Amino acid sequence: MTDGIVPGLSERQERLVTRTMQLALGGLSAYGLVTLQFGMAANGGVALAVTLFPALLSREYDYTMAPALVLWLTVAVFLHSIGSLGPYRWFSWYDEIAHTVSASVIAGLGYASFRALERHSEDIEVPPGFRGVFIVVFVLAAGVVWELLEFGSGRLASALGADAPLVVMGIDDIVTDFLFNAVGAVFVALAGTDAVGGLVGFFRRRLRASDGD
Repeated sequence: MTDGIVPGLSERQERLVTRTMQLALGGLSAYGLVTLQFGMAANGGVALAVTLFPALLSREYDYTMAPALVLWLTVAVFLHSIGSLGPYRWFSWYDEIAHTVSASVIAGLGYASFRALERHSEDIEVPPGFRGVFIVVFVLAAGVVWELLEFGSGRLASALGADAPLVVMGIDDIVTDFLFNAVGAVFVALAGTDAVGGLVGFFRRRLRASDGD
């Protein structure tokens, strides 16, 4: 995850790719509504809302997230939404890629929050080696929450007679999810923490602002 230019793409191209995926997610949600496939509609709608979160930060807090980070976030939710249309079932490797990408995003957000809190408080001093451990543990904990959401959405959809937006594929799938969540977390811990420096600064400023309220 890079807080700048994705290799081979200009910032303008990064924004264009992001907008294209957002349009696809909006189309997916609209199609689900028209065809009364409410699980599909919810899947696309929630994913689209997540991709619009950086725009909300810009409007409310005057913070402009790097186009590459916005693109990476969008790719993560896009892979999961499109996967529910069939790729999860068609390709055994698709789920692994989707979870690795999304885990790297979660790892970056978790690290940025943790590092901002560390810099903000004089009472918190964490050895550099422990920060990588924190990233992995944070992502695995987020993975537990995600699996619970998948299970809960499946039970709720079954009770309502609707398609579940999130589906649990079985114990083997859960174990594989956690394995590749860890892969994404380790990648960020080893090579990606500098990439979210801008996000660390933003979180730190928000902490300072909250202290002043």
